[in-house]
Amino acid sequence: MADEEKKEETTEEAPVEEVVEEVKEEKVEEKKEEVKEEVKEEKPAKEEKSEPSGKFKDLIKQIETMSVSDLSELVKALEDRFGVSAAMPMAMAGAPAGGGAAAEVEEKTSYTVLLKDAGAQKIAVIKAVREIDQNLGLVDAKNLVDAAPKEIKKDIPKDEAEEAKKKLEAAGATVELV
Repeated sequence: MADEEKKEETTEEAPVEEVVEEVKEEKVEEKKEEVKEEVKEEKPAKEEKSEPSGKFKDLIKQIETMSVSDLSELVKALEDRFGVSAAMPMAMAGAPAGGGAAAEVEEKTSYTVLLKDAGAQKIAVIKAVREIDQNLGLVDAKNLVDAAPKEIKKDIPKDEAEEAKKKLEAAGATVELV
């Protein structure tokens, strides 16, 4: 009798599982259709390009049909042929208006904070060093201050370096920006 009950259970479960699978497949298909519709809506319509005119219209049509690699080869061939470059000239952007006679002075973009001397208030300087470099522990900051002259922070922007210098000088240290 137990075998008959098991057979009935398995026959009842099989159609349920099939129905569940069918429903899952239908839901997946519905989602796929929704995604396809969303993608279609998101794609902008291709802009209609006006037909080229003038004496270069045949050349323009040929270029439009070329592959990217062919276009790259064409650009290189034109550069070689005419001795020019397709790259934007960057040297003229930073040229001084006064001509070549004026010496061009570049401003530094990164600085190093150098602790020359800790001064009389070492504890205040140690606290300032820990404020500037928060990765340092108390012992590391003390060793750094005791080993002056020493770099506190390297390759930092000008405003951050000046702020660090002010903190250290306020604590009584002698500091130099390099």
